[in-house]
Amino acid sequence: MSRQAGRLDRALAAFRAGEPVLVHDFDDREGETDLVYPAAGVAPADVARMRNDAGGLICVAVSDPVADAAGLPFLEAEIDHPAAASHDLAYDDRSSFSLPVNHRDTFTGITDDDRALTITELSSMASAVEAGVDYGPEAFAAEFRAPGHVHVLRGAPDGLSDRRGHTELGLAMAAETNQPPAVVVCEMLDDETGRALSPAAAREYAERHGFPYVEGEELVEALR
Repeated sequence: MSRQAGRLDRALAAFRAGEPVLVHDFDDREGETDLVYPAAGVAPADVARMRNDAGGLICVAVSDPVADAAGLPFLEAEIDHPAAASHDLAYDDRSSFSLPVNHRDTFTGITDDDRALTITELSSMASAVEAGVDYGPEAFAAEFRAPGHVHVLRGAPDGLSDRRGHTELGLAMAAETNQPPAVVVCEMLDDETGRALSPAAAREYAERHGFPYVEGEELVEALR
């Protein structure tokens, strides 16, 4: 078994077990490493790790069919303000952002407990939709309110064949490991520079904590 194949197998085994994987996308894209979790098992301690050790936005990516069923739009299409007229992203054609939400059983929505509840309930919603439960925007609104503190991302319709962001990389891992189509992604930042954590530093963090590290290209080659 090659080193690359072994690294990929370890990452998928960890993800299957509900553990986080560090995923570096591409140097010619964002050039960022995200902590990626299956959303189903995220606990308050995992939220604390993401905000303390990663530092980026804590988002939940759901598949395109799940987003459609729940009536979750692309956020830029819903904002009636000149700032939303053109994103002009340097790294992609469009943003994946949909609504930021809180579960209705949360208080402020920002605490580790509150965000963990919102995340796991989004996963439960995604699992129900995937199982064929009749679920629509009204059902989503009965469970979640917007705006909130967990950013929902919409996966591209054709997955990695359509877009190669952390959203699609994470959802591809979920599909490969029979997880619900809902994953948590959080960018890892460098406390000293304020920039994205370098791949070398991300690999060192992964080794120190016993987490797998994988390159986006490896996932694309194996899972697209």
